[in-house]
Amino acid sequence: MARFDVNAARAQRLEALGHTWSFELDGETYTLPTELTRATAKSLRRLDDNDVDGLLRLLMGEEQFTRFERHEVTMQDIAAVLEAYGKETGLGLGED
Repeated sequence: MARFDVNAARAQRLEALGHTWSFELDGETYTLPTELTRATAKSLRRLDDNDVDGLLRLLMGEEQFTRFERHEVTMQDIAAVLEAYGKETGLGLGED
């Protein structure tokens, strides 16, 4: 029986997706990770379901989130970003 090679599977995913997923807003580019560490996943679970800022801060990091906060962004904008992110990376964030 063949063994599943986690490192090979990870390398294949990262080759297909890259290490980050990006989106643009008002001419600025923001990146989110395509893979979440267990520590990040634990931090995500600690967030309230409605803590959109906490979710974005965790995924973007402080520097990017600070830049992101300067924009007038609607909840629909954020939902569209998270939906596209989930579809392209397989990470279904912000879903029930």
